[in-house]
Amino acid sequence: MSNNGAEDSWESQADVIGEQESPALNGCGDGRDSGDGGAASASPRVEEPPPVPPAPAPEAISLPILSDSSPTIDSWDAEADDALLTPEENNEADEDDMELQEGEEGAKKIPKKKPPRVEDTRSKKEHVNVVFIGHVDAGKSTIGGQIMSLTGMVDKRTLEKYEREAREKSRESWYLSWALDTNQEERDKGKTVEVGRAYFETEKKHFTILDAPGHKSFVPNMIGGAAQADLAVLVISARKGEFETGFDRGGQTREHAMLAKTAGVKHLVALVNKMDDPTVAWEEKRYNECRDKILPYLKKLGFNPAKDLSFLPVSGQTGQGLLERVSEEICPWYRGPSFIQLIDDLPSLNRKMDGPFIMPVVDKYKDMGTVLMGKVEAGSTRKGSTLFLMPNRVQVTVDQLWSDDIEVTSIGSGENVKVKLKGIEEEDVSPGFVLCDTAEPITTGRIFDAQVVILEHKSIICAGYSAVMHIHCAAEEITVKALICLVDKKTGEKSKTRPRFVKQDQVAIMRVECAGLICLEPFKKFAQMGRFTLRDENKTIAIGKVLKIIE
Repeated sequence: MSNNGAEDSWESQADVIGEQESPALNGCGDGRDSGDGGAASASPRVEEPPPVPPAPAPEAISLPILSDSSPTIDSWDAEADDALLTPEENNEADEDDMELQEGEEGAKKIPKKKPPRVEDTRSKKEHVNVVFIGHVDAGKSTIGGQIMSLTGMVDKRTLEKYEREAREKSRESWYLSWALDTNQEERDKGKTVEVGRAYFETEKKHFTILDAPGHKSFVPNMIGGAAQADLAVLVISARKGEFETGFDRGGQTREHAMLAKTAGVKHLVALVNKMDDPTVAWEEKRYNECRDKILPYLKKLGFNPAKDLSFLPVSGQTGQGLLERVSEEICPWYRGPSFIQLIDDLPSLNRKMDGPFIMPVVDKYKDMGTVLMGKVEAGSTRKGSTLFLMPNRVQVTVDQLWSDDIEVTSIGSGENVKVKLKGIEEEDVSPGFVLCDTAEPITTGRIFDAQVVILEHKSIICAGYSAVMHIHCAAEEITVKALICLVDKKTGEKSKTRPRFVKQDQVAIMRVECAGLICLEPFKKFAQMGRFTLRDENKTIAIGKVLKIIE
């Protein structure tokens, strides 16, 4: 690690010494394999600035060498091809650079030249974040692990090792989930606690898997996971008895689907899992029964079966229906696409690329500096830029960036990233803080008006009621200060008089006060930062959206 640190500081000096070569340096090793990258970039450094045009040559040579020694050959090949196809353009660009250099503000012009170069070494695929949700033991982690093994993200040896270890614990059907449930406690109990992360690529897109816990005591963790997702995969177990417990009142299937909708997931894929189970044996009857029971509920949440909802039969344990479609002899009645084909062909999501940068912090840790994790909700930023960490308005500089564990020099909307910052201690950050642009920092507030739908609550809710609010990645205690009016569900009309209380299934506009300052935006201005859930006693009570921020 220290070597890496040294490497970085050396790079930053290099940036100062010769601006010309630093683009070549970016192209060389992507910062992933620092040894080779360093060696390759050292060769043009020997001479003085003029011989820049030959720089792409070492780039073209060094990449194939890397692809042999690098553990994840697949992901490298794509990049190697890209880089091999582009030396000509790079050459021209470099010559342009040279002409710019003649001018005295060459140093200022270089950063403008950098962006296209960075994109060359990165995959150009669209980033999609997928969250796996559903009742405990429906098979979320196993499906995630199976997808990673099918797309070649976990190699065979690692899986064999997991299988061996699982067999020693007489848990052999769990070994796939261990690719995502990494810590000991999760493996011993077979339950996911934290949101696991992994990624895989298809021809068109780059997917990040967020594996949410299904257990009801970890719903707050699951909300944090769903807040980062664009696409939710609701895993339903078709096994007799398991489907029913997952879906009835106490089960997590309903709550998760609803939380996903509130968290702003654009598309829901319902996977009917465990179709290979002896009690199911790929029967169409059972599949239709599971589907017909859950469909009305998902419709009620506002998912539209024509547009943003799809059902598939799969088996996570055997991997049928995930990458390839299920073979005809096993399952003659379903001839639709497999899961990966389906999510690969979903229409692309509209991202806010041009707005100010916004990234809510999901998690943080110390690693030679403060590293924050999260999903970029809007805008883009690059290495060396200055950002604000709200709500405390701390000025920070970006030291290093990783998108899905690959070091990059700029990040854009929709990517799952880690950001290493200078200028703040790890203790001073908590999940729910937001990294944002200094020109247009995000709004912070303590008191705001919100429209709230009460989903389930036994008694009535009056002014003075308190609960925990989950908004993007933050969890904050709130109190209802006043009820302003009731909203008629059918007509949308507002009541003239102030209600004394609201009860289940009503919609009200209320003034809410938080215990501390939080980052939020009105729902109209930026939906992702303006929707929230209220929870109390381990239940989700209400969902709502911020209408306006009072102070």
